[in-house]
Amino acid sequence: LEEAAFQLQQIFRIDISIAFNILGIESMRAGHYKAAYTCFKLAADRGYSKAQFNVGLCYEHGRGTEKDLEKAAFYYYNAASNCHPMAQYRYARCLLCHRPENEWDSLQKAVTFLEQAAMAGITEAQAYLGVFYLRGLQPKEKKGLKYLLLAAKNGDSQSRYHVGICYEKGLGVQQDLAEAMRHYRQSAAAGNRNAQQRVQA
Repeated sequence: LEEAAFQLQQIFRIDISIAFNILGIESMRAGHYKAAYTCFKLAADRGYSKAQFNVGLCYEHGRGTEKDLEKAAFYYYNAASNCHPMAQYRYARCLLCHRPENEWDSLQKAVTFLEQAAMAGITEAQAYLGVFYLRGLQPKEKKGLKYLLLAAKNGDSQSRYHVGICYEKGLGVQQDLAEAMRHYRQSAAAGNRNAQQRVQA
């Protein structure tokens, strides 16, 4: 009986968190940013990862509360630790943009979260990792191309353009100008100006 009561409490906590998060989303859409932040915060403090992510967004963009990148990173980290893919991407970006120079642990943690987000299908993380691996201090061209291809398949025209560069220059793949042109054309058709210029060149 105690176990059943405990399970009911857990379900109630989750349902309340979901309800607060939905109220927050509706408030945000209506332009009531302070009310949205309050709802997100109530759900986040109960451990609901979607709300933790939304509180992070509020702090990052100064919506409904003061802009505070440290607090944004804190809430992104909580959501990321609960396997929220977009929070994993955002937290990794916070680490990469605001870490002290040459802090290896932060870099490794950021890459781990980026890879988790990329494998969960977050296009932004795939694109970021693709460029990161191609341009790193010790480039891993095959790994970079792998992530760029994932992002390109998800419709990211900039990543498609970068795939074209890989084929044109033989980065992580056998050089193939016809394949490079195919990727440039697809990227150009999606409106990418760099690709349009490359096709003309």
